[in-house]
Order: sequence, then structure tokens, then C-alpha cells
Amino acid sequence: MDPNNFILIFLLVSFNILFYKYFLVIINRFNPKLLIDDQFEKPQAFHDKPVSTAGGMGIFFSFLILCLYFFLSKQIIYSEYLSFCAFFFILGLSDDLKLNVRPKFRLIAMFVILIFLVIANNFYIENTGIRLLNRFLTIDIFALFFMCLCFLFIINGSNLIDGYNGLLTIHTLIILLNLFFINLFHGNSDLAFFILSVFFIVITFLKYNFPTSSIFLGDSGSYFIGTFIAVSVIKTSIAIPSISPFYFCILLFYLFFEVFFSFIRKISIERKSPLFPDQKHFHMLLYKMLIKKNINKLKSNYSVSIIINLTFLILTIPAILMMNNGMFCKYYSIIFFLIYLFSYKIVNEKIK
Repeated sequence: MDPNNFILIFLLVSFNILFYKYFLVIINRFNPKLLIDDQFEKPQAFHDKPVSTAGGMGIFFSFLILCLYFFLSKQIIYSEYLSFCAFFFILGLSDDLKLNVRPKFRLIAMFVILIFLVIANNFYIENTGIRLLNRFLTIDIFALFFMCLCFLFIINGSNLIDGYNGLLTIHTLIILLNLFFINLFHGNSDLAFFILSVFFIVITFLKYNFPTSSIFLGDSGSYFIGTFIAVSVIKTSIAIPSISPFYFCILLFYLFFEVFFSFIRKISIERKSPLFPDQKHFHMLLYKMLIKKNINKLKSNYSVSIIINLTFLILTIPAILMMNNGMFCKYYSIIFFLIYLFSYKIVNEKIK
């Protein structure tokens, strides 16, 4: 890899550190209530003092510098990354600025934006690993709907698990490092370096978010990360068709299934709207179980991130070794599904 690439990574990390160190001071002097999470009554809130939600801004600005470098030095424009990530960063930022868009209208806005972006970028999933589903993907309207649905699950999954110190950030690092090595070993050096750069940008944020949290990602950050992951997985899958699509399903399992399971649970069991948050997500139940054993709220908070991400990392290893084996990945994804349901049941029973 070009030594200049590592110089750029160093500059991006330095920029991010300076951003968090000085930009937050400027914001605080200009308007102490700007980009601040002080809504302690939210179901997903576990902080007891105002915290800045400018974490996503630092990551996004560093991302823009990275895109500019690729355009000027390599003459490469990752239009999918720029358009998808920018739109959803701005959408998330509107919530961080407390514009109070209703969940229903936000979901509609997300779907409309996705329809526009998918068509404009001609960005579609080409192979799902399921023959019947692949046949449906030949129908344009179905392919468009399926693509939008995939993005919605991953973006909202990122936003849903955000809130615990390091949970989304560490999970993102695991996924990005995985995608980096896949692209590097298959000769996609430019895409590999692009993903690696964002990996280090996210690591910089982790310094301020784990184990204690002085900065939050905010909706802008979680939307950006979810979008970046979704685009990266789809581009990697298209570029390397030899890897089973089910392997990428395993890689995205937690982000996807947490939303999917929550949606089904709220509609079929609790008979309420799936658009409103509650405290029955797996990571929240795990937190309640830990805090019953340990009164320390902070330790219980970051322990959730360690337990979930370490378990995910260990369970992913067999899939990494067999990523080209479609049959293995297909059945192994079912194992992920069963492990999640079993774990949810056990944790839910222990807090009763």
C-alpha cells in the first residue's frame, strides 16, 4: 500500500482529534444547548448529564476530506458513498438539532430519499444467494423496494443500538476491518484503503466514547455509519461475487435482526406501533441484567458493548474461514438466528 496513504490516515486522525478538542469548545461558547443530548427521559437514555452529540460531525467532515483526497489524487469518485452518506447524515443532523420530526414522517423521508438515491446511482443488489429471490430481483420495482428495505434495516439498526458506550462503534470497527481484509486480499486496494481510512476515523471517535462517554454519535453519526456500512457491504459483494451473500448477512446480522425482531415483537406480541422506542431491545435487557449484579451503571453500560461485540466476533470466525462456501454460510446464518432468540429469552427471564 502507498506510504502516502498512511500519511493521510494520520492527518485524518489528527483532524478528528482537533475537531473534538476545539470545535466542541467553540460550540459550547456559541450556544451551550446546540448539539447537546439532555433528554434524560427517553427510553434509550442512560446518561444523567448533558452530552454533546457532535461525534457524527467529526466523522463526517473527516470522511469528506477522504473523498476529496481520492478525487484529487486518484481521480476516483465514490458517488454512492457521497450521496447516500451525505443525505442520511443531514437527515440525522435534523434530529440532533431538535427539529422534532415525527418517527412516521422520518421513515417516509428515509424511504423517499432511498428511492431517489438508488435510482440515481443505479445501485442494486445482484445476488442474494436465494434463487427465487434472485428471480424477483429481475423485476425493477421489486429490486428497488428490496434495496431500500435493506438500507432501512441497516441504518435504523445502527441508530437503534447506539446509546451504549462503544456498542455501535466497536461493532462498526469489526465489520469495517473484515471488509478491509476481504477487499485487500481480492485486489480491491483502493476500496480497501477507503474503508481502512474510515476505520481509523471511527477509532478516533471511540477514544471519546468508550469506556466513558464525553461525546455521542448522535443520529447524524449513527445514520452515517449505518449508511457507510450498507454501501461498503454491497460494493464488496458486487466486486467479489465468489463470497457467499449469506456471509454478508452474517456480518450484518446484529444490525439487521435487532430491528427486524423488534418490529415483529411490537406488532405481533405487544400490539403497539413499531416506530416508537422501548426498553425491550436485547442490549437494554442485558444492561438491566448486569446492573442487578453490579450497581455501577457505567460498568454495566460498557460491559454490554464488550459482551455483545466479543460474542459477535467469536461467532463470526467460522464464517470468515468459510465465506466462499454458500451452503455453510446459509446454515450458519440460521445458527446466528437461533443464538439470538435463545439469548434474548434467557436474558429476559433473568430480569423478571
